[in-house]
Amino acid sequence: MEMAGQTIDPVHKPGFPPRGLPALNLPKHIRSPAIPHHLGWLNYWSAATAQAIGFPDPARDADLLSRARPTATGGWVVRLTETPLDLDTPVHLEALLRAYERFPEIGGRVPPR
Repeated sequence: MEMAGQTIDPVHKPGFPPRGLPALNLPKHIRSPAIPHHLGWLNYWSAATAQAIGFPDPARDADLLSRARPTATGGWVVRLTETPLDLDTPVHLEALLRAYERFPEIGGRVPPR
């Protein structure tokens, strides 16, 4: 429910996302099908998605890489936290906020180039 609350549209779905999370665009407003609509605890990023969001960057993604596994096709499976995401747990909320900060493309938050 909280992820659904992140999706904002000024005309059709105004409001403010919960818990200080960023506002995400409706999927139809995201510039590429390779861009994820949102983040979750367990994320699969295809090779095209990884390239589109700039993952991995060893200098910036060391924490995520410690919980990531490459796939045979060049994609990645990435866990944001060791245990399933619980937004009532402050370190989990902080991890989610950091990931959204690191990947502004996710949710269509970066204007088209």
